[in-house]
Amino acid sequence: MKKFTLITTIIMAVLAISACGAGGAQTDAGGISLTDGLQHEVVLEKPAGRIVSLSPSVTEILFAVGAGDQVIGRDSFSNYPAEAGAIQDVGGSMGNYSYETIASLEPDLVIASGINTPEQVSALEKLDVTVYYLSNPDDLEGLYAMLRTVGELTGHSKEAQVLAASLEDRVDAIASTIASSKSTPLVFYELDGSDPAKPWTPGPGTFLDLLITAAGGKNVGAVLESEWAQISIEELLVQDPDLILLGDSIYGMTPELVSTRPGWDGLSAVKDGRLYGFNDDLVSRPGPRLVDGLEELARIIHPELYP
Repeated sequence: MKKFTLITTIIMAVLAISACGAGGAQTDAGGISLTDGLQHEVVLEKPAGRIVSLSPSVTEILFAVGAGDQVIGRDSFSNYPAEAGAIQDVGGSMGNYSYETIASLEPDLVIASGINTPEQVSALEKLDVTVYYLSNPDDLEGLYAMLRTVGELTGHSKEAQVLAASLEDRVDAIASTIASSKSTPLVFYELDGSDPAKPWTPGPGTFLDLLITAAGGKNVGAVLESEWAQISIEELLVQDPDLILLGDSIYGMTPELVSTRPGWDGLSAVKDGRLYGFNDDLVSRPGPRLVDGLEELARIIHPELYP
């Protein structure tokens, strides 16, 4: 579980950064001028044809808007889509990137995201590399805006607009379906159960909290004070969630292991067998697959609405 704890820590750092909107305009010469999440003006003479991605979410967005064949470098954790695996790895484990490798690729643009620090951006800029810092969205509207921004940077504005509209339609369809629900199940989402007495879970104000609510559930972690926090088994027993989602299932956690934890057999979700493995990548990466995650959450939380 050490690997997951590291990634959880990264996610906590990611969502602590405030999202900033990007304002764009064409330059007098017909190029692109956009203000990024660090309030830096980024100017391109033309859409970027050689791009390095510094995060999995950025890589997924690039491929989703049709710019996949323009990506010449990606971080070590970019594993979706499968084609990303063949692209030059520029590092990123423990936050360490190979700036020399990035510079040697001679990119037109490097796209950073919330997992990257201003210091990392500055280090690349000192190597005369153009960097656009793509802030994490606060909500789904912010996600659509991110897609449009990447579309503009890469020359795929039309594709990005179509993608954003299709995602919005899917979200509207979920909302319409959930509106007919007659209950609001209490959901516990486990990020890291390395310490079964105090597992990590998303708190109020997180994207996971938003998605669980949009899927017709109520987040157990909404009562906590921090956005990302550990919750005691005592608090879980008091709240007694209707179902448990294991975001750490991709790291080996299973419903069977959870049911053997001391004290967990007193939870209704365990008694009723309502424990489910969940692909955390769908809801922890601020990209187009967030909507896939929302759909999956809705099906699990309200199976009666999705026969």
